[in-house]
Amino acid sequence: MTNIFRSAIMAGVCIGIAGFGYLAVGGVVGAVTFAFGLLAVVHYRLKLYTGTAGFFKKGELAQLCLILAANIVGCLLVALMARMSPMHLQDTAQRIVEGRLNAGIAQCGLLAIGCGFIMTTAVKWAREAKFLPLLFGVPLFIICGFPHCVADAFYYLCVPCDFLAQNATRVLLLYASIVLGNFVGCNLYRLVIGNNEPA
Repeated sequence: MTNIFRSAIMAGVCIGIAGFGYLAVGGVVGAVTFAFGLLAVVHYRLKLYTGTAGFFKKGELAQLCLILAANIVGCLLVALMARMSPMHLQDTAQRIVEGRLNAGIAQCGLLAIGCGFIMTTAVKWAREAKFLPLLFGVPLFIICGFPHCVADAFYYLCVPCDFLAQNATRVLLLYASIVLGNFVGCNLYRLVIGNNEPA
């Protein structure tokens, strides 16, 4: 369990760095550079919630929750760096979070399904040394506005503390819907096709 926790923290760091770049650049360029984080996760074989949820086996749900918690810890480490940056990263993060809150729990939860499906599909191909789906899939879910629960954790941890405190309950409920939506999306092929592994 210790190795899994450490691996998942590092995965959160990778996504945090990718999110840092996205907050700094934004747009299509930021979406493309975000792919670095997922490529690093796959290359080092790190434990990322959205890279694991579509492949977990019976009895591993507690381990999946541990992975998500450690991913958030990794994001926190990078978020502390982001707070020291001279760039206006906190303002950009707040705009993203405000957009999520305005969209609402149901909408974000449903959109998160799209991200989960893209992630499992891209990771499946990446495990077979086919990285183009990952390079295209990551910018795709960002451009489409599909929330990614680990990336979102980084954004939440970057916003000004007073904003986060004022919206704590709404953010927690929103985050839970995104985590659930990602989980459903990651397992969409199982729910529809019924196979243990994608064909």
